[in-house]
Amino acid sequence: MVLDIGLPKMDGITVLEMWRCLTGSTMPVLLLTARDRWSDKVAGIDAGADDYVAKPFHIEQVLARLLAILRRATGHASNELVCGDIRLDTRTSRVTSNGSAVKLTSHEYRLLSYLMHHMGRVVSRTELTEHIYDQDFDRDSNTIEVFIGRLRKKLDTDLIQTVRGLGYRLNPPDGGEGDEGNSQGESVAR
Repeated sequence: MVLDIGLPKMDGITVLEMWRCLTGSTMPVLLLTARDRWSDKVAGIDAGADDYVAKPFHIEQVLARLLAILRRATGHASNELVCGDIRLDTRTSRVTSNGSAVKLTSHEYRLLSYLMHHMGRVVSRTELTEHIYDQDFDRDSNTIEVFIGRLRKKLDTDLIQTVRGLGYRLNPPDGGEGDEGNSQGESVAR
C-alpha cells in the first residue's frame, strides 16, 4: 500500500495505526509525505509503515523502495531470485538458465516470477490465472498449462512440477521445501 500522510480528514499515520490495529494486516506499507523531519519518519515507522519517502522524490526512488518492500515481504532480500540454475532479476526482468539468457513473453515472465516468489509452495491454476490476467479472463482456458510447458522447455528444467488436482510448484533442486508436500500423499507429475 502506498499511503500519503497528508489526507484531508484524518492523517495517514492515524489511518495506518487504525488499519493495523483493526485488521491485523501485515501488508507492506510505504508512506509518502512532505514531512521530512526524522521524528516524522520515526512516527511513521512506529505506526506500522515499512518505509517512508519524503516529497519531492523521483518516481524511480518510489518504485525501487516498493520493489524492496515486496521482496522483503516475500522473504527475498535481493533483486535476484534463484532456483537451481534459474535466475530471475526482478529489477531488470532478465531471466537466465544455466548462465544463458532466456527470452520469455510477458505472461511467461509473470508466471515464472510468481512461482519463484512462492517457491516450494503449491500454487493453484486459479491463483496463477488471477495473477496473470484481468478478472474477466476465461478460467476454463488451458493457457496456464501451455505457459508451464513453454517455461519447462525454455528453461530446460524439471523444477516446475504439476501437483495433480492442486496446481504447480517450483521446487528447489536440493529438495528443500519442495518435497514436504510429497510426504503427505500428493501425486506429482512432470
